[in-house]
This record gives sequence, structure tokens and C-alpha cells, in this order.
Amino acid sequence: MTEPTPTSTATPTTTSTSTPIRILLADDHALVRRGVRLILDREPDLEVVAEAGDGAEAIEAARRSGPDLAVLDIAMPRLTGLQAARELAALEPGPRILMLTMHDNEQYLFQALKAGACGYVLKSVADRDLVAACRAAMRDEPFLYPGAVTALIRTYLDRVRHGEQNPEHLLTPREEEVLKLVAEGHSSKEIGEILFISVKTVHRHRANLLHKLGLRDRLELTRYAIRAGLIEP
Repeated sequence: MTEPTPTSTATPTTTSTSTPIRILLADDHALVRRGVRLILDREPDLEVVAEAGDGAEAIEAARRSGPDLAVLDIAMPRLTGLQAARELAALEPGPRILMLTMHDNEQYLFQALKAGACGYVLKSVADRDLVAACRAAMRDEPFLYPGAVTALIRTYLDRVRHGEQNPEHLLTPREEEVLKLVAEGHSSKEIGEILFISVKTVHRHRANLLHKLGLRDRLELTRYAIRAGLIEP
């Protein structure tokens, strides 16, 4: 099947006088990072200046190197790419953000845009789309593959038609962190140690999650975390 043409109008040509776009690349698979870096570094206007193996490392690397652009995988340990994107978007000045993922999934797409990403690129066509997406991001232009545009329109119209509100707006960033760790199977004690909070506070956040989301137990929290793009199925 022939891949559709991306919606960005980016062209492969750049001016020789421009400073290279400094890129932070985050993915928990070293082989993927290596392949993506080869795609980016062969372009004279793109330069990978930092790499990270998870979301937390990505935030630290961004603070150290001050990249122009962060290319983040969605599903990573410690902090996901979605969580890292929210942190990076809050930096002053913060980098522009692209999500690079294997998931052609509406829920991941919506979460990425809500987190502050200006583009969503599929790994399956990264060799074709990623360079154009990087350049589009630096021009403050969104980059979405055609199927993503269709999904956005369809879901928006469905929500308007049914008067629905997205339940993720109910969660605080801390509650979302606790949700991710609960879904990954960590105990309350482990969650407290990871987040530097007391076990009692963990229990309170978990109770709030169950109440806000109308769920009953860890299994339902895990299913919700998968739908919300916090962990992979």
C-alpha cells in the first residue's frame, strides 16, 4: 500500500547560512536511537546534540544542552514521552517537541498534542517524514500524517455531538504520575520512594484516582493508563 503524503509543506532544501537545528533524541531502545540519529545527522541543517533513554533523562539532558527541538518516543520507562513533553513545554525557553512513535493510535495522538507536541511522526515512515517534521516544527508549523488529521476531525465532531468532556482533564500531574506507577505494578512503598512522598500520600492519590475516574481497583486503573497512553499494553 502506498503511504499517503504528509500534510506538512516542508521542503528538503535549506539555506546554507542557517545554524543547524540542535536536537535532543529520546528513546529507550539504543538501536532505534542509532537509526534515527543516522537519519537526522546526514542533514546539514540538523544536529543531534543529546540522547536520552527515558523521559526523566530527556528532561535532564534538555536542561543541560538547551536543544531547539526534542524528539521523544511516547512509551518510555520512569517518565513517558508524554510526561516529559509536559515538563519540557514548561521550560523557559523550552524546545519544540515532536513525538516519534510506532503507535498509529488516536488516544496517543490526542495526548501528545495536549502535552505540547507540535508534531506526531510514525516510526514506520521516519525515514520519509521525520526530517520534514523537524523543519516544520522550527517554523512553528504542525506536522501530522493524513490519518491523524482524519482522527482529530472525527473525534472532535463525536465529542461535540455527544457533549463529552475528556476525563484526563480531571487529573493533576502528580495523580497521573501515581497512576502510571500503579499501572506498572509498583507497590505503594516503591511509588513513595520514586516520587519522594509518603506511603500515606500515595494511598490518598490512589483513592482520588479511583474516585475521579469512577474505577474500582488496580486492574481498572491499569486499563485506563493504557488507554490514556501512559503505558504500553
